[in-house]
Formats: sequence, C-alpha cells, structure tokens
Amino acid sequence: MKIGVLFFGVLKDVVGRSGETVDLPEGARVREVLFHYARETPQFEAMAPSLAISVNQEYSGTDRVLREGDEVGLLPPVSGGSSEDGSAKDGSAEGGDEVPDKVPGEVQIVREPIDREAAVARLKRPADGAAVIFDGVVRDNTRGRRTLYLDYEAYEAMALKQMESLAAEARARFGVRAASIVHRLGRLEIGETSVLIVVAAAHRDAAFEACRWIIDTLKKTVPIWKKEYFEDGAVWADGEAFPEEIRRP
Repeated sequence: MKIGVLFFGVLKDVVGRSGETVDLPEGARVREVLFHYARETPQFEAMAPSLAISVNQEYSGTDRVLREGDEVGLLPPVSGGSSEDGSAKDGSAEGGDEVPDKVPGEVQIVREPIDREAAVARLKRPADGAAVIFDGVVRDNTRGRRTLYLDYEAYEAMALKQMESLAAEARARFGVRAASIVHRLGRLEIGETSVLIVVAAAHRDAAFEACRWIIDTLKKTVPIWKKEYFEDGAVWADGEAFPEEIRRP
C-alpha cells in the first residue's frame, strides 16, 4: 500500500526532501515508517526520540495501523521559545463548562502582515471588560548573533486544526468569551508580528491567564517551524521537546 510521508523543519534538510510516497505491506504500523528512514538515514535514527508523529493531521502513536493513502507527518520539535518558568500554566474555567460561541475568522494562518488593530476590533464587544493582546515580534538578535530575518513554515492544515483546538479549549478552560490566534508564515523582517493572540473576556484575570496559556501551549504543540537567517548562515530554531502525551519515540 502507498503511504504519503511529509518532513518539516530541520528534518527536511536531514532527509533532503519535503515529502514522498513509500510502499509498505498491508497492515503496517506507524513504527514501520520510522524503521524505513532509520535504515536509510543514520541522522534520522538519532533524531527519532525527539520527533512527534501525525497521521492524517492528528498526533499519533507508533502502534497505529496504517491504511492505503494515509498521510504521515514526521515532526521535529516546533519553533519553541519557553515561558520564563519553563512551563505552561494550568487554569480553571470561571464560567462553567459552557463554551462561548466561536467568533468567525478567529483562527488564521496568513502570509501578509498581521493587522493588529483590525484583529482587536473584530473581537471586542461592549460586554467585555478586558482585551488582552500578545504580539509576538521578530527581534534583531538570537543568542548573541544579529538576526537578519526569519522564515516560518508550517504543516498548515494540521496547524490550523491545532490552533482552533487551542482557542476552543481556552474559552472552556478559562471562561473567556473569545480568543483569536493569527500566525504568519514566510519571510518576516525585524519588528514584524509573527503571531498575534487576542483574548476578550468580562474579567482581566481570566483574559491574562488564557492568553499566556495559549502562547505557551502553541509554542510546544502547533506544527510551525522557524528558520533564522544571520550574516554567516541560517539555522532552524531549536524547539522544546514535545509534551510527553504527544511525543512518541
């Protein structure tokens, strides 16, 4: 049977391609895909413990049985950037289990500059007591090296699903009315916005907590990678290890 395999970030450079189709016997499991590339590329075997795996745009374990036409994503740690204390904060919903209505267009992946004012205006309502904004900006340095620009890539369909899930969970977990996540792909210059998160709620505490939780979780779980360009070369940004519940060595 034929299985599609996709590579991203630094893994794409290691195997020398972004994707291909492989032939596997009927009933093969995800682990057979890992064995296939470990035999082919020694560097892949060394990286395998840090990878997450998706099947048809959902995180998956290695025991899953594959079927004809399945799409397997081999995902190195995402673009990352840890919070100050190294962990995302848990929260509890203040407004019960009811999830507020979804705001149309609240989750987007774009390739043009992000319009912050428009995103905030789209979300705010007269009943809101707070609108908390996280504006992720491209800085001009990384670990002492002068950054020229960044280039973001994503497993786009899966990233959108993960972002939509984060927005829905934030509404339920923290009791906020609305949460918007907009992430940009492609080349970004210094000072431009890479990700914009806006959370609207009746009370500021819930809005702050939800906004912090969204960005911390996004940076660990959403399949988006960034490449940093310097005067003397370019590297894929080191990502944090995937959370244990989705990492499947």
